[in-house]
Parts: sequence; structure tokens; C-alpha cells
Amino acid sequence: MSFTQPEGAPVRLHRSELAVPGSTPALFEKAARSAADVIFLDLEDAVAPGDKEQARINVIQGLNNVDWGAKGMSVRINGADTHYMYRDVIDIVENCPRLDMIMMPKVGVPADLHALDMLVTQIETSRGRTKKIGFVALIETALGLANVEAIAQSLSYTSRRLEAMYFGAGDLAASLRMRTTSIGGLHPDHGVLSDADAAGQRSYIQTDPWHAAQQRVVVACRAYSLRPLDGAFGDIKDAAGFLAATKRAAAMWFAGRMAIHPSQIAPSNAAFSPSEKEIADARRVLEAMAEAAREKRGAVQVDGRLIDEANLRMARNIVAMAEAIAAAK
Repeated sequence: MSFTQPEGAPVRLHRSELAVPGSTPALFEKAARSAADVIFLDLEDAVAPGDKEQARINVIQGLNNVDWGAKGMSVRINGADTHYMYRDVIDIVENCPRLDMIMMPKVGVPADLHALDMLVTQIETSRGRTKKIGFVALIETALGLANVEAIAQSLSYTSRRLEAMYFGAGDLAASLRMRTTSIGGLHPDHGVLSDADAAGQRSYIQTDPWHAAQQRVVVACRAYSLRPLDGAFGDIKDAAGFLAATKRAAAMWFAGRMAIHPSQIAPSNAAFSPSEKEIADARRVLEAMAEAAREKRGAVQVDGRLIDEANLRMARNIVAMAEAIAAAK
């Protein structure tokens, strides 16, 4: 391991994060009873300009009056390029002790987070707030993706507020001027042709247009001990497409993803949870390595596989996730 080890983000179960428009407070109680690990009350894209101020009032009342249980609670504020943002931050941070995280949309450069950090720190100091608010950065523009590594480490050695980064396919597609109106789905023209078979026939294989960008977000997050999160999948009627995309994100080492409809919560929780077999295998690795340590052996075999320190770290990750899920039930 490198001698340079950024401090890890706070441990938080984040397999699913349900989006709830701040302009629709009738949905707050239902969201609180859902199985989502985290809820974010939205003041940005889901709220029309004429409803922004009332949505802010709704969010403050909801955070203070609804029983959210042990869920992580976040608010997506408006962007730094709008005149709504400063009032979102001031009013909510000053009045909502239940708030855990602020989600900042369309983060383009580290200075965006530094500006938010300065404002939140001043409010916390002024109000004597002891609970430190975490940040979640949405990487959803060409500028943000170009600077994703710098953004990931921007607060690593200062306030350490940054906990996670989201990959946002919808706004990124618009920023890149991609020929699509789908959020998080595939594109029929994004694919490759196989080599010709003996009969000269070639198969067209559709490929994932988001993979390279997603991988950059994952690597940047994991390098600086943040949670990488996948964004919205827009077609709520395409359950099979959502499940496939979510399993693919889990296989890419995302920690969880956004749910824009309650029907997306259960498949997201399942995809980002280790299976019973994975948990059992991990516990066997831990037991085997513990026995090897007692016998002063550096490596052992489990089912014919050589197990060493790398396997031990992977097994610990799986068991820790399993224990966090069990504790949340």
C-alpha cells in the first residue's frame, strides 16, 4: 500500500437512494417507510422554478417533522450557477439538525466544493452545530468528468466532508451532446460487429456507452476512499433494463445507485448486497487466515485457491457490508 492513505469517508449504507421532489411533501411519509438506505429531498431538477421557494420550506418542515428512522438524509441543492443555491444552503443547514448530507449538482471543478464547504462551515460554527454535514458531488458534465480525480481529492486534506460522488448519465449526455434522450439506457448505434463466421455472417453486439465514464468515477472515488454511486435510470417501466444496468454497476464496484421510483429500491438493494454464498465464502477465508496466523503461516489454501492478504482484505469488505445490512434491519 502507498504511504499516502486519504482518510476514509464515514461508513454509511448507500445501496439505494430514493429521490423525492421537495415540491411534493405528500410523498415524504411514504419515502420514510420505504426500504431505501438513503433519501434525498430534491430542490433542483425535479422542482419547477416557480416552486423553488415553497419546496425549500417543505424540505425544512419534512426534515424536522417526519420520522425518517435510521435513514441517511440528504438534500440536493440547486447548482452553483443559480441564485437559489445560497438560500438553499443557509436555510436548510441553519434549521435542520437531522440533515446528514448535501448533494451538489453539476460539480465541475474543486472550487465548487470549496465554496460550499466555506459556507457550510461558517453556518455550523455560527450555530454551534456539532454534527458535521457530509457532501455528495454529482459528476454529470463534461467539465466535471474531465476534473473528476481533482474533485475526488479536493477536500481530502481539509474538511474531509466529501463522502461520495454520483455518476449522472442524463446531464452528462446533454453536456456531451450525445444523440439520446434516454437517461442511463443504451443506444442502438453504440455497438460493434463481430468477426465473420464460416458463412460470412457477422453479429451486431450492443455495448454500454457509459462504461468508460463510470469507471473513471469509480476509480477516483476508491482512490480517495469515497463511495461511488450510479445515477438515475430514467425508464421506470423497463424493470429488466434497470436490473441489468444495476447489476453491471455493482460488478463495476459502485456502492449503490439512485432510485427515482420506489419500484427501483428492492432490486438496487439486492444488487449491491453480497449473496449468502459470498458471505459464507468470505467468512471461511477469514477463518482460514486466522488459523494461518496462529500457526505463523503467511498464506493458505481454501478449496484449492491460494489465499493471501489481498483475499483477506476482500473478505473483510464483504463481511463488513453484510454486518451493516443486518444492523439496518
